[in-house]
Amino acid sequence: MVKHIALVMGAMAMVSATSAAAKPRGDEPIAVPRTIKQGIDFVYVDPDLSNVAKRHQRPQNWLQRVLNLDSGSRRNAPNPLFVELGRGLQQYQASWGRLPQVNIPAGAALKRGSAGRRVDALRSRLGLAPGGGYDEALFQRVSAYQRVHGLAPVDGIAGRATIASLNLGAGHYSRRIAINMERAYRLPTTGTFDRYVLVDSGAAAVYLFDRDRAVDGMKAIVGSPEHATPMLAVIMRNAKANPYWNVPPDMISSLTAKRVLEQGTSYLKNFHYEVLSDWSGNGRPVDPKTINWRQVAAGKSDILVRQLPGPWNSMGAMKFEMPNDYGIYLHDTPRKELFAESNRWISNGCVRLEDYRRFASWVFGRVPQPTSPVEQRFDLPRPVPVYLTYLTVAGGPGGVVFRPDPYGFDAQAMPQMFGAQNRVASAT
Repeated sequence: MVKHIALVMGAMAMVSATSAAAKPRGDEPIAVPRTIKQGIDFVYVDPDLSNVAKRHQRPQNWLQRVLNLDSGSRRNAPNPLFVELGRGLQQYQASWGRLPQVNIPAGAALKRGSAGRRVDALRSRLGLAPGGGYDEALFQRVSAYQRVHGLAPVDGIAGRATIASLNLGAGHYSRRIAINMERAYRLPTTGTFDRYVLVDSGAAAVYLFDRDRAVDGMKAIVGSPEHATPMLAVIMRNAKANPYWNVPPDMISSLTAKRVLEQGTSYLKNFHYEVLSDWSGNGRPVDPKTINWRQVAAGKSDILVRQLPGPWNSMGAMKFEMPNDYGIYLHDTPRKELFAESNRWISNGCVRLEDYRRFASWVFGRVPQPTSPVEQRFDLPRPVPVYLTYLTVAGGPGGVVFRPDPYGFDAQAMPQMFGAQNRVASAT
């Protein structure tokens, strides 16, 4: 399945085990250092993917390059999402980009029945002749602009957000498409893998690719803006049914110990927690009544607190592991109702799957059936590459549609690609 990958196992596994034992972090992601700019580059690349993915690359100048996007299915062509976005950039520049880039003065919302110089400026900005007032043609043009540029609600009213977006100009949105093209350019080229998983935290969705075609997808819950899901290239190797949830050390001291001091050790029983002596993997069960919880609250203890498997466990029924420096993984969740919400950017960084059974069926060829109510590991028949990216523009046959930028990564990427003054970077 995985082509062009030199699998480096033994020594790496020993290093990973040593570092994991030395630096326990529980089952929640650790913070990405502020020194790492996540706008474009992968934060982490699995060493086994190092010759098909790079952590740092010099950005291309997609606004000035002449793109050959009719490469069909030839091997090593750019990722299909890149091709979609490239065509979308050309369509955008030929449509919205050709309109007069005039500024519309600030003021009250403009809608049907409005008239005056600001309406004339709006008509000009959207390619309509002045003098017609806020008629049906302008209403339809404003609505179309809102749909393409991700402005909600799509109501045909030129309010503050719509006017602000129009005044940014088409150049700003062309640059956003180019930023997303850069991210998509770092995804697998055609023919690299038989199959891979793509997590798009910009869309809060997971897609399953088979021979360079998305064959399935589902909603996901991803990191909040405060705990953004980073951009990674990793390899999924196993899953755990009926997983434990290991409480992160900082939460043990700041939250668990506090609750025990307030409510007594019954708190642990009520919420299905158990205590182990350490993080070595061979820790022995400890009677919580024998623990000095004030010392734990002060961060002076190395105990492990974990939540037992069951319907209460935040990992749900299965956890899909893909070792990386930041503790990111995919997992089930008992809170299925959250997938019906429009805001799915609410996790601490890991990715919750809408349908873990469907996902497991794809990566395993079946849904593994545990033979015990306690945690049980299942190795994948073949390791599956997983790419976590962040796309805030979606391409398609009708052109591009912009999404919100909940992590602010587009804003971070602007100076990386175009310089502090948003000038076009030199072609590479």
